[in-house]
Amino acid sequence: MLRLERARFCNGGFLLDADLTVETGRIVALIGPSGAGKSTLADGIAGFVPLVAGRVLWHGRDIGAASPGARPVAMVFQDGNLFGHLDVAANVGLGLRPDLRLSAAERARRDAAIARVGLSDMAARRPAALSGGQQSRAALARVLVQDRGLIVLDEPFAALGPALRGEMLDLVAGIAAETGATVLMVTHAPQDARRIADQIILVTGGRAESPRATADLLDAPPAALRAYLGD
Repeated sequence: MLRLERARFCNGGFLLDADLTVETGRIVALIGPSGAGKSTLADGIAGFVPLVAGRVLWHGRDIGAASPGARPVAMVFQDGNLFGHLDVAANVGLGLRPDLRLSAAERARRDAAIARVGLSDMAARRPAALSGGQQSRAALARVLVQDRGLIVLDEPFAALGPALRGEMLDLVAGIAAETGATVLMVTHAPQDARRIADQIILVTGGRAESPRATADLLDAPPAALRAYLGD
């Protein structure tokens, strides 16, 4: 379980407050206006934005002062964060060892993750030789090998067309179901939340609200969400 206890994150001069709980195994969408703090919340949980008050707890353990690499978080950024000079196998292998000196067991784990996202025949290709969807798959494979309990997605599929974005969302949902991971997904698209998210955290006015069931929130949105959606 992820618990933010009166947490305050500071991103430059921007402050975001959150006091909420995300149950283990949930897929939760972070939705709100541009600049409201969705990415600040995601980055703060992952350790890339400092916590200046309160606590971040994972299964009761305080991780608020831990470095990003020491947290139980695997993150996919907007650009996928693939290294252009490395092929898919190496990019995925980085999720296991930064020096890429993988054991036989680690190589098998890497190859299984690449197969799970459907890129076995492209493992030797570099990112420039991949489509946008294939690059997203490679980024997800790197998340998969890390075997972390919390997956954070900061709009990695925003540039994809609707059909391909839906395919990637379904892949995320499948991975979450197989691994039991909790997923936090930053998105501007309510249809993405409807597709795979159990709950939504509304981020607005410098505050992240407690999660609410996706259908309940989108079918009867509060004023702040109606303004954002244009209803």
